[in-house]
Amino acid sequence: MTILTTGTADYPWRPDSTFFAPTDAVPSALLLQTTTVAGSIEGDTPSVRVAFVKDAESADYVAEGTPIESDEPDLDEVVLNAKRITRLVTLSTQQYRQTETATQVSQSVARDLVQKADNAFLGDSLSDPSTGLLNVDGVIDGGEVVDNLDVLVDLIAELENNGAQPSAIIVDPLTWASLRKLKKGGDEINASLLGAGVTDARPLLLSLPVLRSRWLPAGTGLVADRSQIVSAVGPVEVAVSEHAAFASHAVQMRATWSVGWTVVRPDRLGKFTVEGDLGS
Repeated sequence: MTILTTGTADYPWRPDSTFFAPTDAVPSALLLQTTTVAGSIEGDTPSVRVAFVKDAESADYVAEGTPIESDEPDLDEVVLNAKRITRLVTLSTQQYRQTETATQVSQSVARDLVQKADNAFLGDSLSDPSTGLLNVDGVIDGGEVVDNLDVLVDLIAELENNGAQPSAIIVDPLTWASLRKLKKGGDEINASLLGAGVTDARPLLLSLPVLRSRWLPAGTGLVADRSQIVSAVGPVEVAVSEHAAFASHAVQMRATWSVGWTVVRPDRLGKFTVEGDLGS
């Protein structure tokens, strides 16, 4: 007796569903570069519960022989849920079979996932289940950068005074360009405040790495501490089927990515704004 298996069946009877590690499929996503990944979530209901201790700052001197008073720790938690980013593409079977079509479309879909994730990560105004970092209550607002970097210097100092260890500054490319055009002594002296910028091996601002994404809200920036941003990141799932659009003799490609994030201590993150024509 011959047993029909997925190894011997024709492709339409065993369509592929492929999972990729997000660090391989979408390595440029800010979520992977600026957060502490605590786990993976599949579905709208499950959650990741992240425990942390609120610093009491109550340590004190005690004389010899004097009883030490007990000071119980303030145990707390944050809860994060995931939301699913999806993209569905329909191609005629003939087009799908053309050389490079599947590869190029897959790369385009991956860029779309990054676009949505980056934009939501900073700018999403929805509070359920994950709010964009620029809209989280309690994030320190440093104000607007005008003629110099004093606003950023003060903002970083305030964050560090709150216990933060800033790990990166996040901006869109146009905002970064505006910062690069700041001049020493104003517009009369054509010397960049941040240096010529023609030999930069790695973009830095006030000794912090600068991460850029064109999907961020224009004219805004964030000083991030990755230890204060906790995320849940699922695998990137890509599935291809010839059945869903069978009547049209077409192939459908679906990509999904479940992500979620939350902020542990909002006063250790800072945001700022930049004028579009700054330094021009």
